[in-house]
Amino acid sequence: MEFLNSIFSWIIKKRIHQIELFEKYPIEVQNDVFKKLVQTARNTEWGKTYEYNTIQSYQDYKKRVPIQDYEDVKKNVLRMKHGEQDVLWPGEVKWFAKSSGTTNDKSKFIPVSKESLENCHYKAGKDLLSIYCNNKENSRLFSGKSLVVGGSSQVNQFASDSYYGDLSAIIIRNLPFWVEYRRTPDLSIALMSEWEEKLEKLASSTAQEDVTNIAGVPSWTLVLLNRILEITGKKSIAEVWPHLELYMHGGVSFAPYKKQFQNIISSKTINYMETYNASEGFFGIQNDLNSADMLLMLDYGIFYEFIPCNNPDKIHSLEEVELNKNYELVISTNAGLWRYKIGDTIQFTSLYPFKIVVTGRVKQHINVFGEELMIDNTEKALKIACEKTDCLVSDYTVAPVFMEEGNKGRHEWLIEFSKPPQNLDYFSETLDNALKSLNSDYEAKRYKGLALENLLLTPLPVGTFYKWMKKRGKLGGQNKVPRLSNDRKYADDIKTLSEC
Repeated sequence: MEFLNSIFSWIIKKRIHQIELFEKYPIEVQNDVFKKLVQTARNTEWGKTYEYNTIQSYQDYKKRVPIQDYEDVKKNVLRMKHGEQDVLWPGEVKWFAKSSGTTNDKSKFIPVSKESLENCHYKAGKDLLSIYCNNKENSRLFSGKSLVVGGSSQVNQFASDSYYGDLSAIIIRNLPFWVEYRRTPDLSIALMSEWEEKLEKLASSTAQEDVTNIAGVPSWTLVLLNRILEITGKKSIAEVWPHLELYMHGGVSFAPYKKQFQNIISSKTINYMETYNASEGFFGIQNDLNSADMLLMLDYGIFYEFIPCNNPDKIHSLEEVELNKNYELVISTNAGLWRYKIGDTIQFTSLYPFKIVVTGRVKQHINVFGEELMIDNTEKALKIACEKTDCLVSDYTVAPVFMEEGNKGRHEWLIEFSKPPQNLDYFSETLDNALKSLNSDYEAKRYKGLALENLLLTPLPVGTFYKWMKKRGKLGGQNKVPRLSNDRKYADDIKTLSEC
């Protein structure tokens, strides 16, 4: 086993040299990606429509090809799902990642080409391990099993040779043999569609394995780890998996969950790595274990553009971006998404190398009263409030309370505590002050309560969010609790459920 671990470590760290190259020459690498994408798609229906064969520069591309969202591309995606070839990408695309988005109940189907599987998603998986091993010379990661807490969706069939499912299910279904050999649980469990039954089998089967690394969305991973402790009778995950050394997470901010993971795993040797991936592609990997920002991955067949949130009429290439400004992410990919807005906002924390943090979702912010409250603000404020009041938050959502009958507006925070604060009023005050320190627009609206009253804190019984997600058919995998919204649809539904 030691020999196998050494071989895997040696092979996987060879990739570091290539990563260092795109760190040193980022613009050149992105230009190469751009040229290859346009050249490859020139004979597709899309490429012919926008005359890709005559595009000579990014400026040509920028002027000629429109910005897209899912509503713009879904007709072409539907044709691809039913087997039409050479529509957005050469040949036949057989796989489609099903995604509901975070605030949209309608399903989206994102094309996943062979090229995007191999040169983006699988390449990113190898890079995660390469970067980790480069940080941890004495890692024994490959001496045990990898646990992937994937989506609760089977792979389903559209047409005779066209399939859909959660991205994690598609990836697991197509894994190379050497990855499948080191993965747990068994494929029959990993691809189960019913989350609660899957949870039980996940817990019972993986508790018997020697797990050295875990990947998954924090909220659902915590549910699994707690269940494993229940069935094993152990006090910490370190007793179940003594060689566990890495947790790779993404999908939601880790800040509200980190202390809970530290408590439940109870190991001084555990390491955490942030990732930024979506159905549309894999974009970022934390390359410094002491810093939470992520390296923007530039050679995965994705060409990046950025719309300044304070000036949506402009769009920038990588060489035009600035530090600490919010940008909406726009991508062109080797799966046939062209100038596609994925709905996320990011900030650059470093240039050369280009490093980012995810600040939120375009549709997930509150601006009912001109406060421009972003998820990044609420996550950081919540972390400050929890640290100062010694409490832990399992889940939360925020909604506006509208101005009615002369009353001023305010924000209502629906919070489920796994460890409640001793004084809820002090927690509310601390949270409010933290928000004011992080967001000048919020601070201005809160000044003397002129536009916004004190926030309203509504604690929820333990398990409320789980019941709500179950009611909506969104348990497990990549499903996430919506954090911020500009209406009360979710908040009122959750409150009704909590009162039952």
